[in-house]
Amino acid sequence: MTDTTRKLTIAIASPLEDEHVQRIRAFDPSHFEVIHEPDLLPKPRYVADHNGAPHTMTPSETARWQAILQKADILFDFDRLDAAAMPQNAPNLKWVQATSAGIGEYLRKTGLDKSGIIFTTASGVHARPLAEFTMLGLLYFFRDVPYLNARKQEHHWERYTVQGLEGSRVLLVGLGSLGCAVARDCASFGVEVWGTRRRAGGEMPEGVSRLIEQSRIIEALPHVDALVLACPLTEETHGLIDRPKLDALKHGAVIVNISRGQVIDEQAMYDGLKSGRIKGAALDVFEVEPLPKDSPMWDLPNVLISPHSASTVAAENSRIIDIFLDNLGRFTRGEPLRNRYESARGY
Repeated sequence: MTDTTRKLTIAIASPLEDEHVQRIRAFDPSHFEVIHEPDLLPKPRYVADHNGAPHTMTPSETARWQAILQKADILFDFDRLDAAAMPQNAPNLKWVQATSAGIGEYLRKTGLDKSGIIFTTASGVHARPLAEFTMLGLLYFFRDVPYLNARKQEHHWERYTVQGLEGSRVLLVGLGSLGCAVARDCASFGVEVWGTRRRAGGEMPEGVSRLIEQSRIIEALPHVDALVLACPLTEETHGLIDRPKLDALKHGAVIVNISRGQVIDEQAMYDGLKSGRIKGAALDVFEVEPLPKDSPMWDLPNVLISPHSASTVAAENSRIIDIFLDNLGRFTRGEPLRNRYESARGY
């Protein structure tokens, strides 16, 4: 801690249940003052909604919020009112604990990546829910649930055969905490997992049988039954899966995207799905969000659409607070913070 003569002020900047606010208050009241003014924050629409419903402040509410920012040394989540102006509006701000794992694009867009403020992410919190969604997506198509749904609508009973997941091969792009969770789950289903890194060296993660350099993805695509995107969005991964790579993907393969929509060429993916060359896709993310109502993706029977909610489970905020409290202790002791964002890496 840089100043031991006064308490540091923590301001809660996004909707948070009172039970979690009380955990923060109780952590170290001798060192930290916690400000939580829920009437100044958007109303959550669901559990772990960090944006809340559209919200307009009155002039007096805006003045109250600006006074809080003036005092804040630490923010739990971003000031959604004017994130780009946080360095000016919160001149004492030293550190922001984000509620998302992928904040690189947001920081670059707002210019906060050059602000000098420390940012820590929620990396790891969403690994288990997103790994569950990945398995849902793979099983959905490898067990041919669309076929079952169609036969159900027809009231038609006829025995059939599916490919099944065991014995298939998946190319997993990204081997962070999320990718490693997916690899373990896939391996437990008897799936052979090939994983990609920027460089192929290093220790082999559990469940991964082969490591491939990210620059050589196109060579692997004709030999896999599914492509799972679990990498952060960086300058290097933006547009990583382009049309030539999708054209190289094995005919009848499945795609699962739990990364960001900008990692893959959405139009090229749509073309492959519509033609049937790509068997199906389970998508939690899209190039434009919310997915426009007139997007043709909605009408494809071989696409499972999740509204960027695959990571959101009832326990999410509790797990984020676990990270935040751990980091508060580290911050007090002058130790490196967990999940610190590094602008050079982009995550």
